[in-house]
Amino acid sequence: MVTILTGRSRPVFYLIIALIILTFSNYSFAYTNNKKIDLEINNYSIQAEVADTESNRAQGLMFRQQLATNSGMLFVFEQSGLPCFWMKNTPLNLSIAFITDKGVITNIEHMQAQSLDGHCPVAPIRYALEMKQGWFEGKAKAGDTVHGLPM
Repeated sequence: MVTILTGRSRPVFYLIIALIILTFSNYSFAYTNNKKIDLEINNYSIQAEVADTESNRAQGLMFRQQLATNSGMLFVFEQSGLPCFWMKNTPLNLSIAFITDKGVITNIEHMQAQSLDGHCPVAPIRYALEMKQGWFEGKAKAGDTVHGLPM
């Protein structure tokens, strides 16, 4: 073991250690242990991860390779506002529903993977729900109410 740390193998040893650390840190960074909540829109059930802190909202669904059926992420803000969203480091195409503090959907936008285009609500919102792109089609529209939101 001493020769691995001091001999000709030293650079290889540190390269392997660095790769292991990067692999596992990226995996844990991408799959945080967010709280989950059950939501309902027009009798359709959703299990959503809750992003209710600044760091969880900033992370969002970045680096995620897939979402389970009827699963998404609910962004919760302390107060109503006009936050915009983008898809930096997000390899999934997503749809986002912007939701008022009363649970009413203001608008739904479609977002392309890895895009830096901004997607914003048309009115002040307190929540935003990201789902696989197209999930809302035929299930929900602007004016519909989301049930089960945290207060």
